[in-house]
Amino acid sequence: MAAASEVLRRSLPEEVGVSNGSSSTSEELHVLAVDDSHVDRKFIEQLLKISSCKVTAVESGTRALQYLGLDGEKNSVGFNDLKVNLIMTDYSMPGMTGYELLRKIKESSAFREIPVVIMSSENILARIDRCLEEGAEEFIVKPVKLSDVKRLKDFIMRGEGEENGKRRILKRKMEDDVFSLSSQLPASDLVSSELESSTPSSTLYISTKRTKLLDRD
Repeated sequence: MAAASEVLRRSLPEEVGVSNGSSSTSEELHVLAVDDSHVDRKFIEQLLKISSCKVTAVESGTRALQYLGLDGEKNSVGFNDLKVNLIMTDYSMPGMTGYELLRKIKESSAFREIPVVIMSSENILARIDRCLEEGAEEFIVKPVKLSDVKRLKDFIMRGEGEENGKRRILKRKMEDDVFSLSSQLPASDLVSSELESSTPSSTLYISTKRTKLLDRD
């Protein structure tokens, strides 16, 4: 608990309601982590820091929107002030669920291309399917592991290196492949894999499009 208290002392201004990691560099991945559980929020924050990510942690979907400047308030930090590369959000939160936050982000022209990962302690297939269809990059059943974070970081960093147009070309090719092979795909668009560990495993669900990208790597 003492370590968690030390982390809390390094928070950003109270009006934004966020906890910030170490100072960023041009090569550092910046992750916005959203979870109403203090324990889970500090846990994912530590995993991200171990992976050398810059972390901004907030306790609700409303705070996340405020931080991104999507709440309509002039005092929000805003995307132009601090770039976000990845958003990781819990599903079950009071006020605004992770699914509702996902929809808000995907409706924004400024943020819809940012990968969003949904986390949940409940393995409910209908919920998972709905989030992936709405545009979530992945759905991870807690507990999140260090290997999950490292895999996500590698995926995002590879994408960041293709901003000269290769990423958009690859995306179009993937969409064409999915369309042409749709009749051969199973009815479910989910892929589940149990990640091996000596600790309880997290379950990962990814969309068919993301699966094809992983197969090509």
